[in-house]
Amino acid sequence: MVFQPAEQHARQQTPSDTPSAKWWQLAFGVLCMAMIANLQYGWTLFVDPIDAQHQWGRTAIQFAFTIFVATETWLVPIETWFVDRYGPTLVVGFGGLMIALSWTLNAYAESLFLLYTAAVIGGIGAGSVYGTCVGNALKWFPDRRGLAAGATAAGFGAGAAITVIPIANMIAASGYQRAFLVFGLGQGAIVLLLSLFLRKPSVAVPIRRKNLRLPQTKIDRSPKEAVRTPVFWTMYAMFVMVASGGLMAAAQIAPIAHDFKVAGVTMNLFGLQMAALTLAISLDRIFDGFGRPFFGWVSDTIGRENTMFIAFVIAATACILLLGYGRNPIIFVLCTAMYFGVFGEIYSLFPATCGDTFGSKYAASNAGLLYTAKGTAAFLVPFASVLSAHYGWSAVFGLIIGLNILAAALAVFVLKPMRRRYLAAEAEIAEAAEARAVKLA
Repeated sequence: MVFQPAEQHARQQTPSDTPSAKWWQLAFGVLCMAMIANLQYGWTLFVDPIDAQHQWGRTAIQFAFTIFVATETWLVPIETWFVDRYGPTLVVGFGGLMIALSWTLNAYAESLFLLYTAAVIGGIGAGSVYGTCVGNALKWFPDRRGLAAGATAAGFGAGAAITVIPIANMIAASGYQRAFLVFGLGQGAIVLLLSLFLRKPSVAVPIRRKNLRLPQTKIDRSPKEAVRTPVFWTMYAMFVMVASGGLMAAAQIAPIAHDFKVAGVTMNLFGLQMAALTLAISLDRIFDGFGRPFFGWVSDTIGRENTMFIAFVIAATACILLLGYGRNPIIFVLCTAMYFGVFGEIYSLFPATCGDTFGSKYAASNAGLLYTAKGTAAFLVPFASVLSAHYGWSAVFGLIIGLNILAAALAVFVLKPMRRRYLAAEAEIAEAAEARAVKLA
């Protein structure tokens, strides 16, 4: 009989070591993400009712959304710092309380100041949940990081798809204040409950298989160490390039549809009959949500950079087709769906690549730091309006096409060899450390 230390025996009996535990953790993370989706994707439903009630003007009301995106993005590194040290339960539970408080304040806001305060609180809450759930998925699935991060990020879109219609119906029947209150408290309570079931692995989850297309580090690097590497900043620059193009397209899809004279054209596609713009937005959400786990899974098989190249080239191709043939409503709908189907993959591929490169221990913090690239990209979105006003939509599409082609080239010709060199050097350091440990033993 072989006796084991009590601590080791206890560790082997923890729920995190059971085969099904990681899938439960992934499911809990996806559900949490679904519960915060409306803070971003459901906001548009409230803008006009708020304006009708208070006459603050759309621009002033929409500034609350800008504040939300800024706080949701830029504070993630701080929130994920707590995750890596204290675990996901505390941070996600805090996030649930904050999103409930945010929409409760929105329900009673009688001034823009209170509306903006609620946006800050909501951004902190959403960022706490988003950064934690993605980071936790990276830790539980070191050999399937692409799929895990993609499925988690997909929950962000799926939640909106499920609840947007009930929210719209409640606004119409009972007013926007009641919708804010009911859904805010409900979503916050569900997140708070789910936080009790979230946990990080009790020990580092081993990589079950060696994949030559998926090189991974054996050394955990902190955010302070990660930002000192050219690899991190190359990924950051690529993230900004692709995210800025996608955010530009998302923000301008309605004006583009109106200028192309297709917005109100009634269409019957796949059994769905509605205006081209409405159909395009609906399909964009579906394809975006599907693309995140799909391309994450593809990247687990053929490699991160190879998948990036394919996705970015498809995005550029979709924009070329839109520029040339987008005044045909069918082409407009299909090409926008095609574009957003590959755009969302950045929210699975970049966190997965970050985890592969810098390790699992600080995966949440490092991925959160990289996620701030979305905030950086958001500042470039207003540039699209200026560009279209002076040079037309061809200039905007040209910029998006150029950014995606550049990012695709960087993926295979710069990032791929750079990461291989970095990981080879890390492997040598790990082997030397192991050799010293053997000698000391």
